[in-house]
Amino acid sequence: MRPRRRDILSGLAASAVLGPTARAATPQQSLREIADSRDLLFGCAMRSGQLKRDPDFTQSVLREANSIVAEYEMKRRIIQKQKGRWDFTGADKLMRFALRHRLAMRGHPLVWYHSNPPWLAEDMFFRPDEKRHLVDYIERVAGRYRAKIHSWDVVNECVHPQEGGPDGMRIKNIWMQAFGEQYIDTAFHAAREADPDALRFYGDFGVEHSTKWYATRRRAILRLLERLLARNVPIDGFGIQGHLKAFREPFVERELEEFMAEISGMGLKIMVSELDVADRTGPTDIRKRDEGVATLTRRFLEVVMDNPATIGVLTWGLSDRYSWLSVYPEYKWPDGSKSRGLPLDENLERKPMWHAIADTMRRRPPIR
Repeated sequence: MRPRRRDILSGLAASAVLGPTARAATPQQSLREIADSRDLLFGCAMRSGQLKRDPDFTQSVLREANSIVAEYEMKRRIIQKQKGRWDFTGADKLMRFALRHRLAMRGHPLVWYHSNPPWLAEDMFFRPDEKRHLVDYIERVAGRYRAKIHSWDVVNECVHPQEGGPDGMRIKNIWMQAFGEQYIDTAFHAAREADPDALRFYGDFGVEHSTKWYATRRRAILRLLERLLARNVPIDGFGIQGHLKAFREPFVERELEEFMAEISGMGLKIMVSELDVADRTGPTDIRKRDEGVATLTRRFLEVVMDNPATIGVLTWGLSDRYSWLSVYPEYKWPDGSKSRGLPLDENLERKPMWHAIADTMRRRPPIR
């Protein structure tokens, strides 16, 4: 039987990490304390370089999070940049940080169509039938962190109906081209062998909002999950990435609720794994924009927390100081100002989005 998260972390609250001075300065319960009291994960993506370069940010992570995930340092293009050479430097630093502070560590991702080193596609072109490209990597990486990882994104983003592939599968994908859909089965079985105690997730984006584009993706993902379970693939859960768009896309609670009910009805766990809110095209008045971001976050997470299969929420970053939304062309503000789609602002102050997350986690009954 897998240990529950609170057993792994020994119920450590943020105050125990930061000491009495920080407790006095932070009278409100932190997100970490709320999550611990509900047996939930709350965490964020971070980078190893932040540990030394930004101690204030690191202390904010320790105050607010009981879980972390590597923002990019567990991706294959970093770990295996050159053929035959392995670099776990950044991933190991984050792993040591998590163990030292009793943070649950999430692995992201083992298999993805994107963010692979350039040599890999060329090597697979000449030897496409050799599953060692897939299995050996999983065995090496998941095996290295065996019994230290809470959960893995084993396979990431393999559905994309807009490409016109069979069953809505992503066809511009080296793994699909080499092995067909069975690559997913192979990956999950290899991950179980390498680290049997870690939870194994499939993660994807584009299920949150309410347009035909999102509805098509939800249907394709549900059908994929059904096929995987019918083939006895050892999958434990689904990760809703949660990249929300506060001022661009409509959101209808019922549609997300029904989607999640189908997933939990399959016996799968659910996690929001990459939550942030794009605020581009929102009001120029920051107060109004922050309220819009918080309102959508609250509506989204109320649905999420009402489903008992939900085990946690991770934001893709913790502070606006570091957010991909501020540099990605589609979402960044043309005047160079920071996107405001994370719980803390660039000065590490709590924003309305922080309160929305706190309030919705409190919807879950506390541990007795």
